[in-house]
Amino acid sequence: TLFPYTTLFRSGEIFDHKKMTAACNTLPLGTWVLITNLRNGKTIKVKINDRLHHKTRRLVDLTKAGAQKLGFIKQGLTRVKVEVVQYPPKGKSRKKV
Repeated sequence: TLFPYTTLFRSGEIFDHKKMTAACNTLPLGTWVLITNLRNGKTIKVKINDRLHHKTRRLVDLTKAGAQKLGFIKQGLTRVKVEVVQYPPKGKSRKKV
């Protein structure tokens, strides 16, 4: 489901399905990660800027642009590997909400 453009991420950024961002409950907001699709080996770099519903069992949820680059837009879900590239600087959106 695509959200309207007025939707804000938990980080305060405006939602844009064309950006390379992701939602994650375990990493601090502002963290940069590499996401690798384990089925085809494609990798992208995204910024964690939102949270998932607290009951979800998924590790990350990508924007449409991220899913397209990783080649699983039609499947909807895929297995991925998540590697932290850079944590946010201390005092800058490092909260774990």
